[in-house]
Formats: sequence, structure tokens, C-alpha cells
Amino acid sequence: MRKELRLSGSGGQGLITAGIILAEAAMRDGLEAVQTQSYGPEARGGAAKAEVILSDFEVDYPKVSSPDFVLAMTPIACDKYGCNLKPGAKLVVDEDLVPNAPDSKHCYKFPITRISKEITGRPLSANIVALGVLNELFKFVSPEKLEDAVRQRVPKASVEDNIKALNEGIRAAREKVQGN
Repeated sequence: MRKELRLSGSGGQGLITAGIILAEAAMRDGLEAVQTQSYGPEARGGAAKAEVILSDFEVDYPKVSSPDFVLAMTPIACDKYGCNLKPGAKLVVDEDLVPNAPDSKHCYKFPITRISKEITGRPLSANIVALGVLNELFKFVSPEKLEDAVRQRVPKASVEDNIKALNEGIRAAREKVQGN
């Protein structure tokens, strides 16, 4: 098993942190994991992406070449990474921020940032909501290991808000799957 993920959007959305959390959860779950990142020179608002490779065997090349899963948190990220996916690849978008997302059975639309604002009062946990959605839909790691990684990586003062955000992302994905 080898899964390649690209988490894309803009600086300040926490995508690099999300990639790190997912890789750490995978390692806690006994998988091999590689996480890389790139971002524009702007502190906030510039392009940002985190790439994660999860595998049950040694990862010999750390770059995502053809992602199986893409998270797009901005229209630019969706246009750049979501429109030319390989057959069968899955795209998850923040439906409020990415109104131009393709209509496809492989595109999953969620109000990720809105959920974060409703649960925590701020958009800062949207990355954790997205992790809950992604992991519930595609079962990358055990939910317990993902929660452990969130608890270890986020600032101590925001742990409980982030766990609420994670659980709400899981709930939103469950509801969408059960509704289909």
C-alpha cells in the first residue's frame, strides 16, 4: 500500500501542520511516512502545500508525483492541483472557499472553514477539521492515532478546540457518506 496526498491552499491555513500531524499519526500507526512542504515567500496568503506519502513499505522517493488524494482550500489550489488528477484520485475541497470545484463523483465538498468557525469561533482549526474529513473518508490512519498526533502537535491552549474540530470533521464526513 502506498498513498500520496497533497494538502494545498494558502499560507496561514495550517496545511503544513496538518501534513505533519498526518505523518506523525501514520508513524504511530506503524506506517512509513514522509512529509514535505513548500510555500510562497509571504507569511500569510501565499501558496502553500504539504505532501504526505503513507506506505507499509520503505518510501524510497520522498516527492509526491501523482497524488491519490488532494485537499484544495483555495480556488487557486483547486485549479492547480484538482483539475488534472489521475483516474480515480480523490479531491476534497472547502465548498465555501472553492466555488469552482469540479462536479465529479471523485470530488467531495465540505464547509471546512465554516465548521471550524462554528465549533471554535475561529477559522484557525480548519486544517484539523480537514484532517477529520479526510481520515474518515479514506481511512489513512486509526482515529486514535490521529487524535494523539493532534494532541501532541497543536499548542496546549488549543488542544480541546482542535479535538472538537477533528471530531466535527469526522462527523461531517460520516453524515455525507451515510447520506449517499
